[in-house]
Order: sequence, then structure tokens, then C-alpha cells
Amino acid sequence: MDVRAALVLLRRGLSERQVARQLGAHRVTVKRYRVWAEAQGLLEGDLPPLEELQPLLEATLPMTQPPQNRSSVEAYEELVEQLLGDEVEIAAIWERLKERGYEGSYSSVYRCARRLQPKLPEATVRVETSPGEEAQVDFGYAGMMVDPETGRSRRTWAFVMTLSWSRHQYVEFVFDQKVSTWLLCHRNAFEWLGGVPQRLKIDNLKAAIVKACFEDPKVQHSYRMCAEHYGFLISPCRVRTPQHKGKVEQGGVHYVKRNFLGGRAPTDLHRANREVLTWCRTTAGQRIHGTTQQRPLERFEQVEGDHLQALPEGRYDEAVWAELKLHRDCHVVFDKAYYSAPYRLLGETLWVCGGLQQVRIFTADYQLVATHERVGPGQRQTHPDHLPPEKLPGLTMDRGRCREQAQAIGPATTELIGLLLDDKVVDRLGTAQRLLRLAVRTSEARLEAACERSLHYGDPSYATVKRILAEGLETSALSAPVRSPAAHAFVRSAEELVGHWAGGRSWN
Repeated sequence: MDVRAALVLLRRGLSERQVARQLGAHRVTVKRYRVWAEAQGLLEGDLPPLEELQPLLEATLPMTQPPQNRSSVEAYEELVEQLLGDEVEIAAIWERLKERGYEGSYSSVYRCARRLQPKLPEATVRVETSPGEEAQVDFGYAGMMVDPETGRSRRTWAFVMTLSWSRHQYVEFVFDQKVSTWLLCHRNAFEWLGGVPQRLKIDNLKAAIVKACFEDPKVQHSYRMCAEHYGFLISPCRVRTPQHKGKVEQGGVHYVKRNFLGGRAPTDLHRANREVLTWCRTTAGQRIHGTTQQRPLERFEQVEGDHLQALPEGRYDEAVWAELKLHRDCHVVFDKAYYSAPYRLLGETLWVCGGLQQVRIFTADYQLVATHERVGPGQRQTHPDHLPPEKLPGLTMDRGRCREQAQAIGPATTELIGLLLDDKVVDRLGTAQRLLRLAVRTSEARLEAACERSLHYGDPSYATVKRILAEGLETSALSAPVRSPAAHAFVRSAEELVGHWAGGRSWN
């Protein structure tokens, strides 16, 4: 109770009950002070100043302490003090005491520990930055919003970037926490602010993507490239220290949810993103900030905007890095699309850097081995040079190219290839391809001679041509083809063939 206030009221003639009611104290306590004041002559004459009154009170009116109950931990205090000195946790101390017969509660052990080893409050130092020096980023859950493409409600996250000096901020709502989304939000924020701060202090715990930035090497590469492009430094908070980015902690996602989203019916994402930027310039930007006592938008337009670093000439391509294995088909799978890499790297783990326009593939030591145009899910980008040479003919040789290659070799090869490809029943494209590859194993002249020989003898087949080349017969002189005489009549008569149906005679 305020002693000086009580004496002032008593000197005015108020009753003990009235003084107790005004000061929120017990009437018995007020009576004790009245008796003490009368004994000290304080109800008449000049009232001494507070710095003299308080020592007089402590010297002449000792405060009586209520009787204390004996603590159940009193018998174990020496052991508790020893364990505290060994930096044992209070929960573990409680378990050790129970092993020695202690039957009290954890709360009793906690109070004893705090009395033996008081925990002093930790002082907090506010860090202020100069204009353009720092921005703080928060990324957290923002409720449900409608997907304009499907009309369904989806979980939404809010990206908030707050400039530390002016407190002016950028807000964007997104449906996922992918690396590409995280990087795109940075690009949009810098372009909306018209510049780049020198340093970004980012969350290291709440948003999954930010946590991944410092635990997943592929995301480190992506964010590092973004920082190098725009020229800012990455300054992650320590784990469980949100006060290190306090300027955006309460003025970020929490403020957006309480103010912009508070009481608002679920809306579609595109509309919310349009309206929240207006909110940033009006409600959030025109409010009197509790710390700076100025309007964030005015501070930004008058001072901080001119201290931001200029934007780079080219827009940043949100490159996402991934560590992927090159499969047996000489392709890696990135974002559900397929991109080829040299077959000599089969089975190795490669670095894939995917931007909006291009996909680049690197070896483990960052040697560039392939560049592709970005395609959609399910599509395939293949460079023929990435495939084994012996596999290329079967992949690239169609019917037209087979005929062209045969014509380049000679007329006999052209005729034989034409017979194979013109088959009306069986697809003989593969056979034609294998026959043309015989020119690689031998020579075009030998293949032409072998085809001419097989046609001469009426056996235009791949097996015959291959056997001629294997036995070296293509250079032998051609003789007249041996032809079987045409059959003009059955050897046996009709009566012999049909038996008794042709006159009653048996077969034998």
C-alpha cells in the first residue's frame, strides 16, 4: 500500500473504511498505519518527503510476516543445492529425491530450487539500424483462401518483409512454401519497394522453407544465388530467438492476421494480394507506429527509400537447385519433367539448377554438362550427343532416313530396303536398320555387293546378306539362279487322294 497516499487521506479526515476502499487495501492494514502515524506525529504538521518517510516506516513499523509452512523439501536442501551446482535439471532432481523417499510435488522442488538458485531476468537490448541497412522477413500461416483456378479453399501462407528503419512493409499470400515461391516473393518485394536493403534478417524456425535454407544444401545454393543477384546479405536468426527480428515478429504475420485478415470472410488469393498492398500503403503505412511514433510510409518515402540499393538491370530468374541421380535412360527427373545428361555420368548424382526459362545440369564439382529449355511436367528434353552412339541409330533412324541412306549406298541396297519396308503385314523397320548398320561393320561397297547377290538369287533377307558378308561371298561371280520347275499336276491321282469318295478305292 502507498504509505504517503494513505497518510494524505487520513490527514483529510477520511475514515479507515474510506481509505481502504480508495487504496484497495484491507481496513485492518489502514488501522495499523493510522496508529503508527499518530505515534509518530505524522497526522499533523508538515508531511516529510517520501525519501525520509520510507526509512522511518521501515525502522519503526516492522512488517510482520505470516507464519510459513515447513517445506517438504527442507530435509533435502543440501542435496538439491549440490545437484543444482552440477547443472542437473529440476525434473531430474525431483526424480533423484523420489528415489530417496521424497513424496512431495514437483512444484515444491521447483520453488526450493528457485530460492536456492534465483533466476535473474535477462536484460534486452534494442538494436536500431540506419535507413536501408536491414529488412526483416517473416513467413507464416495465414488461414484459408480460395484458389481462383479451382474454386476450393486452400491453406495459405503470408510472406512479410518489413524495413527495420521505417517499418514500411510488403505482404504477399501464397499457397505453398516451395523454394521457387520463397524466391519469387523476394523478387516481388524488392520490385514493389523499388530497391534492396543491405541485409535480410530471416526466420530460422517457423517457416519450413526458411528452415530448409540452412539445413538443405540445394536450398542454400538457390538462396545464395538470389542474394548474389540482388546484393544483400543473409542474416538468419538463432533457433528459438524470435526477438532477434522483433520488428517483423509482431508487425508481420501477427499484425496482418489481426488487422487485415481479422473478421474478413475468406476471399480468393488474387484479390487478397491486390487488397493487401493497398492496406500496406494506407492502414499499415499511415498508422502512427508505437515505437517510432511516426508514419511508416512517410519515413520510407522521405528517407529510407533513397537509401536502398538499386535493383539489378535484369530480373532474377528464380533458380532452384536440386541434387538428382542420372538414371539409366540418361535423364534426370526435375519438377516432373525429363532432361538428358551425358551417358558417361550414369548413376552419378548431379546438381540441377532450374530457372523459369532454362534448366542447367552440373557435375558434383559444378562443371556444366548440359543446358535445356524449361518444359512442363511429363515432357522430355533430349540432346542426341548425351546418348550412347550405338543407341542413336535405333532412336533416330525412321523409314525416310532408312531409304535415304540406302540410296546413298547403291541401287541394290535401295531395292532390298524397299522390299523390307513395303511389307504389308510385318513391321520390318528394325530389320532395315540392322541391315544398314552392316555398312558400318564392313563397308558400303561390300553391303551393296551382298545385297545385289541376295537379290540375284531371290533371297532378299537380312540373314542372307549377313551370311554373304560373313563368308566373303559378295565378290564371287554370279551364276544363273537355280530355279525349281513349276508343278503342273498332282503326283497322285484324285482317286488316290480322296479314297472311296472318288470311286470307292482305298488310299493304298
